[in-house]
Amino acid sequence: MYSHLAIKTVAVTLVIASIYTTCAFTPEADIIYNTNFCTLRTHNPENHNSTVSMEGIEHRTINVNGINMHVAEKGPADGPVILFIHGFPELWYSWRHQIAALASLGYRAVAPDMRGFGDTDAPEDVRSYTIMHVVGDLVALLDAVAPKQDKVFVVGHDWGAQVAWQLCLFRPDRVKALINLSVQFSPRNPKRKVVETLKAVYGDDYYIVRIQEPGAVEAEFAQMGTERVMKEFLTYRTPGPLFFPKGKGFGHPLDVPIALPPWLSEEDVQYYTGKFEKKGFTGGLNYYRNLDLNWDLTAPWTGSQIKVPVKFIVGDQDLTYNNLGAKDYIHKGGFKKAVPFLQDVVIMEGVAHFINQEKPDEINKHIYDFFQKF
Repeated sequence: MYSHLAIKTVAVTLVIASIYTTCAFTPEADIIYNTNFCTLRTHNPENHNSTVSMEGIEHRTINVNGINMHVAEKGPADGPVILFIHGFPELWYSWRHQIAALASLGYRAVAPDMRGFGDTDAPEDVRSYTIMHVVGDLVALLDAVAPKQDKVFVVGHDWGAQVAWQLCLFRPDRVKALINLSVQFSPRNPKRKVVETLKAVYGDDYYIVRIQEPGAVEAEFAQMGTERVMKEFLTYRTPGPLFFPKGKGFGHPLDVPIALPPWLSEEDVQYYTGKFEKKGFTGGLNYYRNLDLNWDLTAPWTGSQIKVPVKFIVGDQDLTYNNLGAKDYIHKGGFKKAVPFLQDVVIMEGVAHFINQEKPDEINKHIYDFFQKF
């Protein structure tokens, strides 16, 4: 049902063009506002009740690829850029520990709120969230924030990792090296679309299958309350597929409080909650609703490999590592075949999905050590 859209939709065509061309605007003309410097207070993972100051993060909104994108930045203006790409349900804030650490080491950390999230625009049309749109946003963002750097470093997590893989696939000329967290690269299967495959394996209650109906999951989230939804996601540690049966949510009674892990503070939860209460979850969920359209659009890359230097890190308790044969694929040669310049795979013991927030010091060291090679 999507193939004719892939051919005829002018919006998609324009976005594809944006990926392969250099934006005509200048970075200076593209900045809408600059709030200069702000002070954030973030949780110290070693002490649940303590906070540390994280000053000097610059926030601005930049018009890229037809949307206004909010970006958090820190580090020397001429430092090598690291583009941090968040997933669902996250924000630039998910990279707060990495921004502070890598900026202090001389890098220019750049972390946007992705299309549909936080303070970035959220187009209404579900088809405005294809992988072409999202990668197009990032290429245009790099033109604006790093006009003198042909290639940058990239770090992705969750959906951000998926976007980072596709950025490397479409535009390897823009990526110096990549570190991806949690989600491995999965080559396109030309024989079967994504959603029907997931439905066949896990059934109708599998979360990605449930998400496909516009508005349905949003209504259930509204009944649960945004704060509760955020806590459910951020504290999820079941090493296996995530199911979301209709009317049963995450399977926990809503009147039973959720205990936060040491790495996540109530202040952190409130930051996420405030942004998602304002923006809603639809933009983020629309990424999942384009999985089959993405399958159509990426047909020309069937069989293509990721040909940039890569380091991959995942927790052994991560649902993605314990899903769809990921362990065998990662460890028995399939991953290396699809990503021939894969230099290292790190499996962190006792760590779940939100790895960069749960173990920030270790992740920061992995990022620094790997990128120093280039």
